[in-house]
Amino acid sequence: MYGEPALSEGFTVLPYANPDAPRAGTIRLAEPGGFDSLKPWVLKGNAAWAVGVHVTETLMYRTLDEPFTLYGLLAQSVDVAPDRGWVEFTLRPEARFSDGTPVTVEDVMWSYETLGTQGHPRYHGAWSKVASMEQTGERSLRITFSEKDRELPMLMGMRPVLKKAQWQGKDFSASSLEAPIGSGPYLVDAVDPGRSITFRRNPDYWGRDLAVNRGRNNLDVIRYDYFGDANAMFEAFKAGEVTVWRELSALKWDRDYNFPLIQRGDAVKAEIPHARPSGIMGLVMNTRNPLFADWRVRQAMIEAFNFRFINATLNGGKDKRITSYFANSDLAMLPGPATGHEAELLQPFAAELPPGTIEGYTLPEGSDRALDRAGLRRSIQLLAEAGWTVRDGVLQNAEGRPFAFEILLNQSGTAMRTASETQQIADIYVQALRNLGMQTRITLLDPAQFVQRTNAFQFDMTWYERALSLSPGNEQLLYWGSAAADQPGSRNWMGMKSPAAEAVIAEMVNSESEADFTSSVRALDRILTAGRYVIPVGYSPVSRLAHAADLRYPVQTTPLYGDWPGFMPELWWQEAEE
Repeated sequence: MYGEPALSEGFTVLPYANPDAPRAGTIRLAEPGGFDSLKPWVLKGNAAWAVGVHVTETLMYRTLDEPFTLYGLLAQSVDVAPDRGWVEFTLRPEARFSDGTPVTVEDVMWSYETLGTQGHPRYHGAWSKVASMEQTGERSLRITFSEKDRELPMLMGMRPVLKKAQWQGKDFSASSLEAPIGSGPYLVDAVDPGRSITFRRNPDYWGRDLAVNRGRNNLDVIRYDYFGDANAMFEAFKAGEVTVWRELSALKWDRDYNFPLIQRGDAVKAEIPHARPSGIMGLVMNTRNPLFADWRVRQAMIEAFNFRFINATLNGGKDKRITSYFANSDLAMLPGPATGHEAELLQPFAAELPPGTIEGYTLPEGSDRALDRAGLRRSIQLLAEAGWTVRDGVLQNAEGRPFAFEILLNQSGTAMRTASETQQIADIYVQALRNLGMQTRITLLDPAQFVQRTNAFQFDMTWYERALSLSPGNEQLLYWGSAAADQPGSRNWMGMKSPAAEAVIAEMVNSESEADFTSSVRALDRILTAGRYVIPVGYSPVSRLAHAADLRYPVQTTPLYGDWPGFMPELWWQEAEE
């Protein structure tokens, strides 16, 4: 997007991969919940997401060290118009699907159109900006865009390429347990629906000697076992049935790792640093519900959430507070008022933005005691301004409607929090809300029901996690855009519809300098944070992985993103027994 790639033409290996890693071994990973589909590219079903990682490939490879750079994978070369109004890809002649048939331009064009029209909603936005797609040579195609968007050439390089002959004539939008035929390094080897899925390295993988692949995809077997909850997953690791465990609690990391597997040296602990944004995690309020439509009510809910006490109780105070959506990075909004280009982007929308967006916004400090009296007093004042007062111990509006709502939780936990942690956080919070006269109930659902309800936005408040990268772009519209607010399955769970957010996202994807890009992301960060949609919790600037001692990763060359998709198991290997 900006400047030149860090790696020059003719590079032989990625800087964070180990080209001398042995190619052998097995890794067993744990997943919560279950799955009933092998198609992670559609909305229907609860898919085994790893299929999309290990079995299929994209035209370009997203590097873990350079946020704005892609290198060729299925594509041998790429040409981009000076104004980025079109992109042309040329396929490698040696690219093959696992059944030995070549990857063709026809496969690419069919995949892009099918994903853009019948696939998951995350593919629809970019496809809607495609004016035409045509084959320009035996192995080349050109995609022309209908509107200005400098990121689109990159997005077109990151769509999965599927085998047309496998899916043509079938309802692509339906879930399926049919094993996809991909061009990637692994094959689906064994499937026990809802319980486990095993991938085996393809010995005939066409791309094993590419520079972007040297030192990657080293393990012969990758197996994912599914468990009912995090406790069962952890016990499986302690028993040696799972070989990697990602610990999310700093307190448990320090306190609970004295079991025999660690004591014998059969497993070791590793902390992997990263420089990626914190993203957002916490309890999201659904503004489609009139109860949470008023920013004053949402601020009152934030004031009542005593993060300081919760963090001390559950994590020994070790987690850092998520202060904004892009915290822990240079993209984060700065303290105090917006200035320069950032202020210029926000000023046209000043009248409609909540207080603090331009002037500066900070989260309440909280108290080290369970009852944060100062926070509750501020909550009561804000609620009164919004028309809610306590009568006979019940918070209600002028019509006598009580302030009652449901907190929806996944009983199997999430990617970043165990079910017990989210339950404890919600329990402490509900106790505080009772002091305000609110009537709150917590509902636990199994993963399938949780996905179904959140896809349909059928919740008042729920646990929300959204990882964010150092190269945000068009995907932000799927997270926060107005169209996404009404699109089932989108990630705009809060239901926000903000012309200001959409304007700065447009500026982001069309910025011609990194400085302007950074200003636009900081402006978006202000809109999201001061919008008060999520009650944020904490994050860790390191990933904590306990793993079998014979499993290794490149310790000295950990990528910028750290423990991020594409790192584990892709860069790992297993040492042979001595």
